[in-house]
Amino acid sequence: MNPNPEILLNVCGLKKYFPARGAGSSGRNILKAVDDLSFHINRGETFGLVGESGCGKSTTGRSIVRLYDVTDGEILFDGHNIASMNERQLKPFRKRMQTIFQDPYSSLNPGMNVEQLISEPMEIHGIGSKKDRRDTVLELLEKVGLKTEHAQRYPHEFSGGQRQRISIARALSVRPEFILCDEPISALDVSVQAQVVNMLEDLQAEFGLTYLFIAHDLSMVRHISNRIGVMYLGKLVELAPSDELYDHPAHPYTQALLEAIPQPDPKLAQQLTSPSISGDLPSPMQDFQGCKFASRCPFAQDRCRQEEPQWLEISPGHYTACHLYDK
Repeated sequence: MNPNPEILLNVCGLKKYFPARGAGSSGRNILKAVDDLSFHINRGETFGLVGESGCGKSTTGRSIVRLYDVTDGEILFDGHNIASMNERQLKPFRKRMQTIFQDPYSSLNPGMNVEQLISEPMEIHGIGSKKDRRDTVLELLEKVGLKTEHAQRYPHEFSGGQRQRISIARALSVRPEFILCDEPISALDVSVQAQVVNMLEDLQAEFGLTYLFIAHDLSMVRHISNRIGVMYLGKLVELAPSDELYDHPAHPYTQALLEAIPQPDPKLAQQLTSPSISGDLPSPMQDFQGCKFASRCPFAQDRCRQEEPQWLEISPGHYTACHLYDK
């Protein structure tokens, strides 16, 4: 029984570690891709997850939909802890959770035509007759902006944007409640990205979908997300409603990410003087004492290097982990 029916997904203390051969940094050879992550996603909401490459965004998403086994923590989907389930127990939840992958070129089987690609999930879950599945395929093709005659074509006959539309139709074929959007627009031309995002919003309104939207394009994330979490080295450093995060970023890392968004106005770009971060992302296999961002933070003090900051609510719904707000 779900204690809070408004929350569809509740992630509690999620950890995903990978064994790493020859790492040698700590002697334990463990890569901490996701390290004690907690957040929730409400029904019908789009939760954005942003951060640099290598921060653990995609690993988080794939752990949540159980493409990866979880090292520790709970993933409560509609009140059910799917983190500890085996594949047989997971099968009913596979239907309720679907994924749109980053690369539409490699996520579609080149030996299957569009009708086979979209109907395959329905066959796996035993949904409808062959005629029912075909009718659903044709209906979904129209909803994602393709034509019914495309059903007999193969992936190599389509552009990148069209392939991603096929991937979206495939994800929708089993009528899921939750969709992991793992950087679904990053491999597309800029001219196509807005079309795909607007289509995702329209489909969300029509089907009542809940999204976890992972991306590195912060301007697009603001457009589609209700709330946004900022990740750094496997941990959340800030979480806030979308407009609040962009208008009042609290963590120095969030401020630097927003500062890095290209400005179309050169004069405005010259006026922006927020402190920038320097240096490369530290190794996730390194053992940290204190704040993981301290080695790159322009405001770092001795306390930051010795004591890990606590997760604090600095305004309604706005959370951050930074000693600047822990007085």
